[in-house]
Amino acid sequence: MEVNKKPSMEDIVSLCKRRGFVFQGSEIYGGLGGTWDYGPLGVQLRYNIQQKWWKMFVSEREDIFPVSTAILMNPNVWKATGHVGGFNDPMVEDLKTKKRYRADHLLEENNIDPKGMNVSDMDKIIKERKLLSQDKNALGDVRQFNMMFQTQTGAASDDSSTVYLRPETAQGMFVNFKNVLDTFHPKLPFGIAQIGKAFRNEIAPGNFIFRLRELEQMEMEYFVHPDKWEESFNEMLELQKKFLLSLGLSEEKIHFVEIGETDRAHYSKRSVDTEFDFPIGQKELGGLAYRTDHDLSSHSKSSGVDLVYFDEETKTKVVPHCVEPTFGVERMVLAVLSDAYKEDVDEKGETRIFLKLNKDLAPNKFAVFPLLKNKPELTKKAREVFLTLKKEIGNVVYDDNANIGKRYRRQDEIGTPYCVTIDFETLENDTVTIRDRDTGEQKRIKIDEIKDYLIV
Repeated sequence: MEVNKKPSMEDIVSLCKRRGFVFQGSEIYGGLGGTWDYGPLGVQLRYNIQQKWWKMFVSEREDIFPVSTAILMNPNVWKATGHVGGFNDPMVEDLKTKKRYRADHLLEENNIDPKGMNVSDMDKIIKERKLLSQDKNALGDVRQFNMMFQTQTGAASDDSSTVYLRPETAQGMFVNFKNVLDTFHPKLPFGIAQIGKAFRNEIAPGNFIFRLRELEQMEMEYFVHPDKWEESFNEMLELQKKFLLSLGLSEEKIHFVEIGETDRAHYSKRSVDTEFDFPIGQKELGGLAYRTDHDLSSHSKSSGVDLVYFDEETKTKVVPHCVEPTFGVERMVLAVLSDAYKEDVDEKGETRIFLKLNKDLAPNKFAVFPLLKNKPELTKKAREVFLTLKKEIGNVVYDDNANIGKRYRRQDEIGTPYCVTIDFETLENDTVTIRDRDTGEQKRIKIDEIKDYLIV
């Protein structure tokens, strides 16, 4: 019987560590805040999510052009877009321990809504209400903190060599707008898309892989005629919803939140955040922004390069406007894991943890077992079945460790949809027992029918 339990973040972290999804970055040295490493199962889950996004947002469409752009960019890119002067979060410091906190998060923890507040407003409320740090110490002044990581290129170490790790993938696509236009001559509307790393020097990273200093984005810049942005905005909003549902996420946990003018990014004229019911509450999972012509116009002015679109039919020039759908890979992984986490209780009263992942997201599609490890004829046949499936499908695992019951529990916990057991009857008639992860039901089927179970 399935138990209707909402997993805690501790449940998810424990499962990820125990089963090889996610590990603390640099763990043997005590870790590094805001960094996490992906184990074998986590890597495959990430890849499966990215592949579904790529299929829906890129490869199935004829109007999208993929790129992969450099993490290090000319620093003038970030000056032109306002990141050097304005990519900030409000920070406040514990006067005793010198620990730093996001001022807006501190207000939220004290049941104060920071939306629409500037730095002065936050500073005033913290002082008026005498709010303390998590260590119960007095706090300093609230100030802006730039989240971009700086580094140097070349042998010099002065200001002329300063570059930044990109805080978003978007600008790599904007600065390649002209390249795509000149080489492929697309007609409006069209998009440029990529999956890539971004880096943000978060003041207080936390909540496992939710808030990170090193993250990955799945992002598209969709260029449209200024008069037709609303049509494309609504289309992308529907596509985002379709994508989330294709991952198997519960529809009732997905929320589309219209962002008010005072809380939107400076470049956005309309923004809708996609929020999800995480173990830590309803938080942002992705976003959709109407960026107008802010980026192309800023780069055109700063670089001196004309970034316009020439319409062959009307013989007119226009600076396209941009609609931007974006998702964070790590938050998507966290949403999928937390939504798939289930528990049930068997007739003996024992609790079973399992991941009810979509078949196409599961890191392993099948696990192949010999009924008994100490019977060479069974292990030989099991290896034969395993290697055939491995060659044809790829994501198949062989498991002969411990008794059959423990193997089932182990595979359930990592979300493997089906377990295939080779027993003595297999040797007689080439049939196997196949067990369903979600129901625990077992059936007897022919070996050549196993692959049919992957049909969703």
